[in-house]
Amino acid sequence: MGRRRYPPTDPREWLNRAKSNLAGAGQATPGVYLEDLCFDAQQAAEKAIKAVFIHRGLHFPYVHDLRRLLQLLNQGGVKVPKYVWRAEVLTPFAFEARYPGHSPPVTRRLYRRAFRIAEAVVQWAERQIGEP
Repeated sequence: MGRRRYPPTDPREWLNRAKSNLAGAGQATPGVYLEDLCFDAQQAAEKAIKAVFIHRGLHFPYVHDLRRLLQLLNQGGVKVPKYVWRAEVLTPFAFEARYPGHSPPVTRRLYRRAFRIAEAVVQWAERQIGEP
Protein backbone atom coordinates (compact mmCIF):
# COMPACT_ATOMS: atom_id res chain seq x y z
CA MET A 1 0.00 0.00 0.00
CA GLY A 2 1.31 3.44 -0.90
CA ARG A 3 1.85 6.42 1.31
CA ARG A 4 -0.79 9.06 1.78
CA ARG A 5 -0.33 11.79 -0.81
CA TYR A 6 -0.20 15.46 0.09
CA PRO A 7 -0.19 18.63 -2.05
CA PRO A 8 3.23 19.59 -3.48
CA THR A 9 3.29 22.59 -1.14
CA ASP A 10 3.22 20.27 1.88
CA PRO A 11 6.64 19.27 3.25
CA ARG A 12 5.26 15.81 4.06
CA GLU A 13 4.89 15.11 0.33
CA TRP A 14 8.51 16.06 -0.28
CA LEU A 15 9.49 13.82 2.62
CA ASN A 16 7.38 11.01 1.12
CA ARG A 17 9.28 11.38 -2.14
CA ALA A 18 12.59 11.45 -0.26
CA LYS A 19 11.64 8.21 1.50
CA SER A 20 10.64 6.68 -1.82
CA ASN A 21 14.04 7.54 -3.31
CA LEU A 22 15.75 6.21 -0.19
CA ALA A 23 13.84 2.93 -0.51
CA GLY A 24 15.00 2.69 -4.12
CA ALA A 25 18.57 3.47 -3.09
CA GLY A 26 18.48 0.55 -0.68
CA GLN A 27 17.65 -2.00 -3.39
CA ALA A 28 21.12 -3.30 -4.11
CA THR A 29 19.98 -6.30 -6.11
CA PRO A 30 21.88 -8.12 -8.86
CA GLY A 31 21.80 -6.25 -12.14
CA VAL A 32 21.35 -2.79 -10.60
CA TYR A 33 24.19 -0.32 -11.11
CA LEU A 34 25.49 1.17 -7.89
CA GLU A 35 25.65 4.51 -9.72
CA ASP A 36 21.87 4.43 -10.11
CA LEU A 37 21.41 3.65 -6.43
CA CYS A 38 23.68 6.55 -5.54
CA PHE A 39 21.57 8.81 -7.76
CA ASP A 40 18.53 7.75 -5.72
CA ALA A 41 20.46 8.44 -2.51
CA GLN A 42 21.27 11.95 -3.74
CA GLN A 43 17.66 12.53 -4.71
CA ALA A 44 16.49 11.35 -1.28
CA ALA A 45 18.78 13.83 0.46
CA GLU A 46 17.85 16.66 -1.92
CA LYS A 47 14.10 16.19 -1.47
CA ALA A 48 14.47 15.85 2.30
CA ILE A 49 16.41 19.13 2.44
CA LYS A 50 13.79 20.84 0.28
CA ALA A 51 11.08 19.51 2.63
CA VAL A 52 12.77 21.46 5.43
CA PHE A 53 12.75 24.60 3.25
CA ILE A 54 9.00 24.23 2.73
CA HIS A 55 8.37 23.48 6.40
CA ARG A 56 10.21 26.68 7.36
CA GLY A 57 8.41 28.76 4.73
CA LEU A 58 11.63 29.36 2.81
CA HIS A 59 12.01 29.35 -0.95
CA PHE A 60 14.62 27.19 -2.64
CA PRO A 61 16.11 27.09 -6.12
CA TYR A 62 15.52 24.00 -8.22
CA VAL A 63 19.15 22.90 -8.16
CA HIS A 64 20.86 19.64 -7.26
CA ASP A 65 23.82 21.21 -5.43
CA LEU A 66 23.33 20.02 -1.86
CA ARG A 67 26.03 22.27 -0.45
CA ARG A 68 24.30 25.32 -1.92
CA LEU A 69 20.93 24.20 -0.59
CA LEU A 70 22.35 23.63 2.89
CA GLN A 71 24.07 27.02 2.82
CA LEU A 72 20.75 28.66 1.94
CA LEU A 73 18.99 26.78 4.73
CA ASN A 74 21.68 27.89 7.13
CA GLN A 75 21.31 31.50 5.97
CA GLY A 76 17.57 31.12 6.53
CA GLY A 77 18.16 30.39 10.21
CA VAL A 78 18.18 26.58 10.18
CA LYS A 79 21.00 25.05 12.21
CA VAL A 80 22.39 22.32 10.00
CA PRO A 81 24.31 19.65 11.92
CA LYS A 82 27.78 18.62 10.79
CA TYR A 83 26.63 15.14 9.76
CA VAL A 84 24.00 16.65 7.42
CA TRP A 85 26.69 18.77 5.74
CA ARG A 86 28.27 15.48 4.62
CA ALA A 87 25.45 15.29 2.07
CA GLU A 88 27.41 17.64 -0.17
CA VAL A 89 29.46 14.64 -1.32
CA LEU A 90 26.28 13.27 -2.93
CA THR A 91 25.96 16.17 -5.39
CA PRO A 92 28.05 14.55 -8.16
CA PHE A 93 25.63 11.61 -8.22
CA ALA A 94 22.95 13.99 -9.51
CA PHE A 95 24.93 14.51 -12.70
CA GLU A 96 28.03 12.47 -13.34
CA ALA A 97 26.85 9.07 -12.17
CA ARG A 98 23.59 9.19 -14.12
CA TYR A 99 25.10 8.59 -17.52
CA PRO A 100 27.71 6.15 -18.83
CA GLY A 101 31.25 7.41 -19.11
CA HIS A 102 30.98 10.53 -16.97
CA SER A 103 32.54 8.97 -13.87
CA PRO A 104 34.27 5.77 -12.84
CA PRO A 105 32.12 2.92 -11.54
CA VAL A 106 30.94 3.33 -7.97
CA THR A 107 32.43 0.92 -5.45
CA ARG A 108 30.29 -0.94 -2.94
CA ARG A 109 32.02 1.02 -0.16
CA LEU A 110 31.14 4.37 -1.75
CA TYR A 111 27.57 3.21 -2.34
CA ARG A 112 27.15 2.20 1.33
CA ARG A 113 28.51 5.58 2.43
CA ALA A 114 26.15 7.44 0.09
CA PHE A 115 23.19 5.45 1.37
CA ARG A 116 24.07 6.06 5.04
CA ILE A 117 24.46 9.80 4.43
CA ALA A 118 21.12 10.02 2.61
CA GLU A 119 19.42 7.99 5.33
CA ALA A 120 20.77 10.36 8.01
CA VAL A 121 19.60 13.43 6.07
CA VAL A 122 16.09 11.99 5.64
CA GLN A 123 15.91 11.19 9.37
CA TRP A 124 17.10 14.71 10.23
CA ALA A 125 14.45 16.21 7.96
CA GLU A 126 11.79 14.05 9.61
CA ARG A 127 12.78 15.45 12.99
CA GLN A 128 12.73 19.01 11.62
CA ILE A 129 9.24 18.56 10.25
CA GLY A 130 7.92 16.56 13.17
CA GLU A 131 7.23 13.33 11.33
CA PRO A 132 7.38 10.18 13.48
